[in-house]
Amino acid sequence: MIYLDNSATSFPKPDVVYDFMTNFYRKHGVNPGRSGFDAAVETEEIVFNTRKLLTELFNGGGDPNRLTFSYNATDSLNIVLQGLAEKGKHVITTMLEHNSVLRPLYCMQQQGIIDVTYIPFNKDGYVDPDDIKKAIRPNTKFVACTHSSNVIGTIQPLKEIGKICKDNGLIFVVDGSQGAGSVPLDMVDCGIDVYVFTGHKCLMGPTGIGGSYVREGIDIRQTRFGGTGVRSAVKTHLEEYPYRLEAGTINLLGIAGLNAGVKWIKEQGIENIHQREILLWDKLRKGLQSIEGVTTYCANSIENQNPVLSFNIKGFDAGDVGTMLDVDYDIACRTGLQCAPRVHEQIGTIDIHGTVRLSVGAFTTDAEIDTAINAVKEIAAIRN
Repeated sequence: MIYLDNSATSFPKPDVVYDFMTNFYRKHGVNPGRSGFDAAVETEEIVFNTRKLLTELFNGGGDPNRLTFSYNATDSLNIVLQGLAEKGKHVITTMLEHNSVLRPLYCMQQQGIIDVTYIPFNKDGYVDPDDIKKAIRPNTKFVACTHSSNVIGTIQPLKEIGKICKDNGLIFVVDGSQGAGSVPLDMVDCGIDVYVFTGHKCLMGPTGIGGSYVREGIDIRQTRFGGTGVRSAVKTHLEEYPYRLEAGTINLLGIAGLNAGVKWIKEQGIENIHQREILLWDKLRKGLQSIEGVTTYCANSIENQNPVLSFNIKGFDAGDVGTMLDVDYDIACRTGLQCAPRVHEQIGTIDIHGTVRLSVGAFTTDAEIDTAINAVKEIAAIRN
């Protein structure tokens, strides 16, 4: 199989991730932070070490305990967005967002809790920070923006947006599902208050693990309550981090895999991984753009770009192209709306069942890109 669906889940993982998860869980598959025996203490050390690794990777600005774990980015975004929302407040987001942002906001809007403004992106796939500035109202509380689009791969101007938020006293929430582990990030420099991540994409971890980093001074209302393993006599859920946003037993195996994945990324170098991926993406982009009948979307430059490419072939349904790539060429891709319907509304693909998405990963080869280009060329030739 030629795997070009890394935006959904990176695959395969580095061997060290598989090995560490297996060996760790066989020896330390006990509940961390609940008991004082050696295995439990050692397990808690791995959990804290992973919080520290991610805090450093994102430059969250200090306390690793403010790095909290959840099931995935969707889980954390629900915790964060609902915990920040207040009755009568206004929220700004973008047309680039994934349903993990859109649906919680829409739900709260339908319930009459908040009002939401959706900022469009330009022809190249980027949000203009000035448009966000113009949308600010007296009752605006926070801005929620993707780090990088999962449909067109454009990396948004977080630093400029963060400055606008800071200048206007707004909280800046970033969905880092497609950015964490893919490109360097400095939360402090970009003025990001809450950064949400998932482990199973560019961070090279398994599915079922994600989380967020919340900077000092940001008040997120608790929406979950339960066991923390400490101070059990307290009737209310603990307010200090990490317990504030964590309830119950955490995904220890997922954290172990995430630990190994982040270490592998740091050893390889994020910039090195990204540079190799984006050069393959550029080859793929140019190859598809040279084929008669193929349309690519917002794929104009390698600058501020992740290796995600959406396209369509004239006369074909995107789903049919995906099936042919799978059955005839053993190429795995993603078709449809990719859980980001407003992107497709703006690029004009909502009524034609979305696009075909190819996403390059750390283990994609040059030969696989050649095969993908030739496959699309052969499919396009059927109707020409």
